[in-house]
Amino acid sequence: MPSPAIAVTGATGRLGGRVARRLAAAGVPQRLVVRDPERAPQLPGAEVATAGYDDGLAVEAALRGVPTVLLVSASESPDRLRQHETFIDAAAAAGVERVVYISFYGAAPDATFTHARLHWATEQHLRACGLAFVALRDNLYLDFMPALVGDDDVIRGPADGGRVSAVAQDDIADVAAAVLLDPARHDGRVYDLTGPEELTLAEAAAILSAHLGREIRFHDETVEEAYASRAGFGAPGWEVDGWVSTYTAIAAGEMAGVSDVVPRLTGHPATSLAELLARR
Repeated sequence: MPSPAIAVTGATGRLGGRVARRLAAAGVPQRLVVRDPERAPQLPGAEVATAGYDDGLAVEAALRGVPTVLLVSASESPDRLRQHETFIDAAAAAGVERVVYISFYGAAPDATFTHARLHWATEQHLRACGLAFVALRDNLYLDFMPALVGDDDVIRGPADGGRVSAVAQDDIADVAAAVLLDPARHDGRVYDLTGPEELTLAEAAAILSAHLGREIRFHDETVEEAYASRAGFGAPGWEVDGWVSTYTAIAAGEMAGVSDVVPRLTGHPATSLAELLARR
């Protein structure tokens, strides 16, 4: 049997799984590259290959014969960039033509958000390898906004009055599927994916209040307060830096701005926070 034209990573997760289901619904054969084949979704037209991002030989074998790969970024970890580089090098060795990479909004070497710097470095490695690629730079996940609320109904963080244009995972998946169905047309493009509105966290709290039927407040911490309030979680320093810099990036204006990519590539409006909450 001929190899499918598309490989999808992260198919056991929230975003990769959404993309894989959309491709299956469109009748597109695909190869799901997963670490645990027992957790791979059972989809029509999908075959499963086993490989972790940090196992170059396994990745090369899993991607052989597939021209286009969706690379969902690895889970946050101290060696996340090394995993990305290993995967990309293996993809090039396997003869992959292009990578559609789930990057991050405002990716830059001097970005305030620590993980946005990592995504920039990953994009640079893709360029250096000579692979055609498309970068989907998604803003914060709109789906996770309710999780910012603490047990005391307060959103805490040093975001000041900055704005964030969070984007729904379903919208990201719709864009990714549209790109994967006609990938050559998008080669070399960098797409900023946002929701239809840019909200302060105080405004987000008001929308959450209306949905939940109780008062949700935003407390603008200082940076020092933010590190202190998260110290009790026992998380490593790099992880806490990521948490705190999410908010300081909002304060710096690096999460603001609304793009037209979601409606332009999917044909439907981007999802607002109120709309997402109403669907739950």
